[in-house]
Amino acid sequence: MKTASHRPDALTITLSSLNSPDPFARHSDFDDQLGLRFDEPRERRRIWAVRDLVAQVRDQVEQEYGDIWVEGEISNFRPAPSGHVYFTLKDADAQLPIVLFRRQAMLLRFRPEDGLHVLVRGRVSIYEQRGQLQLVAETIEPVGAGSLQLAFEQLKERLKAEGLFDTERKKPLPLFPHTVGVVTSPTGAVIRDFLNIVARRHSGLNVLVCPVSVQGDSAAAEIEAALAELNASHLVDIIVLARGGGSLEDLAAFNSERVARAIALSRLPVVSAVGHETDFTIADFAADLRAPTPSAAAELITEAQHKIAEHLATQSHRLERAARFQLLQARQRLTRLPVSRAESRVTTFLHRLDQRLDDAAQRLDGAISTQMRMRQHRIANLATAVLRYDPRQNLAHARAHFVDMRTRIDRCLERLIESSAASLNALDARLHSLSPLAVLDRGYALVLSSNGDLIRSAAQIAAGELVTTRLADGSFVSSVESTAAGTPQADAKNTPTAPTPGKRGKKSIS
Repeated sequence: MKTASHRPDALTITLSSLNSPDPFARHSDFDDQLGLRFDEPRERRRIWAVRDLVAQVRDQVEQEYGDIWVEGEISNFRPAPSGHVYFTLKDADAQLPIVLFRRQAMLLRFRPEDGLHVLVRGRVSIYEQRGQLQLVAETIEPVGAGSLQLAFEQLKERLKAEGLFDTERKKPLPLFPHTVGVVTSPTGAVIRDFLNIVARRHSGLNVLVCPVSVQGDSAAAEIEAALAELNASHLVDIIVLARGGGSLEDLAAFNSERVARAIALSRLPVVSAVGHETDFTIADFAADLRAPTPSAAAELITEAQHKIAEHLATQSHRLERAARFQLLQARQRLTRLPVSRAESRVTTFLHRLDQRLDDAAQRLDGAISTQMRMRQHRIANLATAVLRYDPRQNLAHARAHFVDMRTRIDRCLERLIESSAASLNALDARLHSLSPLAVLDRGYALVLSSNGDLIRSAAQIAAGELVTTRLADGSFVSSVESTAAGTPQADAKNTPTAPTPGKRGKKSIS
């Protein structure tokens, strides 16, 4: 027999029991008597495709975490050229990638930056191409300060570093202005209070109202255009930028960079009379003078220049934020309905494609930059090689060598000519010293026979012959009367000896 198990209660089966005509009954008896259970056949294991698994996990995660708030610190902040914003939200123990798409990024009132502690609202999703968990953000709020307050501080520090708030650039106000230009809303209480105070305190002051919107998305552009128009008109002596008080959202136009730069570029003095006495805007720091209220501005311009008019406040930004919040809640409710699942999936798919496009653009930029650096390096090497073998450089070296050799040849010729001239002068002097004519100049004479032969001895002539005597300045013919032979030494002492001319001497004589 065979042993099925080594346990004490193991089942022992004989060979004869295997031949039972009813094996099921046999098994049933065993089951009843010994409590045995027979395992059912196992199901086949399921094999997932990576895309299917990630997609199913993403759907479950998006359903479970469709609207959450996450708090952390911003790091690796990276805005993409497409307008989307990518960064990492981290704390001491973990980090989470965040993507803020262009439409939501345009609604931010402040500029996110590394190290900023924020609250992020959005939904958790998975980026399939990387298999990466990420949070698709809907809105971002700074912790401890509002977004507008943070934007205000960031812009204030940047413009202050540029020198737009320096005291040196402030222009003095005219003491007796004839016309004042007021940039404000034409329908608000600010302009009415301003006109009432001006009429009561200085009826002769002309007021030119330049109507603009003082809140809303177009307010900053209208204020900038109004300042430029008043500066170009040459009709006013001073400009008052007036607006009533309100919340930080209501004063957003006066905290914009374009309004601050327009005030700095103004050739006319600008008085900022925006908000309450406790309200400070970027326009206040950029202006030449800040008035606490519009009414105080009217008094400052007319006499003391100290007050400005009443305040005008609206709740446009608050209404916008409330509408966005309601829209976000409605969107979240719609995404939970089966009918709107398709729209949510399409939106998620488009966002995913945008993110992939940003990744591809980043890789393309890196590849292009690498290729450009390689080509620039190659061009630089080729340029260096061309310059090394440039015939113009060889020609310049040859020309310089030619000029040097020519200078050396000229110097050698000059020295040779000078040496030849010195030798020639020496020979000429020597030749002149040996010339018979030089001897004749010293008082000697040459005696020639009638045949023209030089008479060297008295024995060569006889009495009665005609001889020619050559002197230095001429000659004469004489007749020999007698000859006498004398002692050579006596003759040498008493009679000068005629020199013996050579061929040149004869030629010079003749």
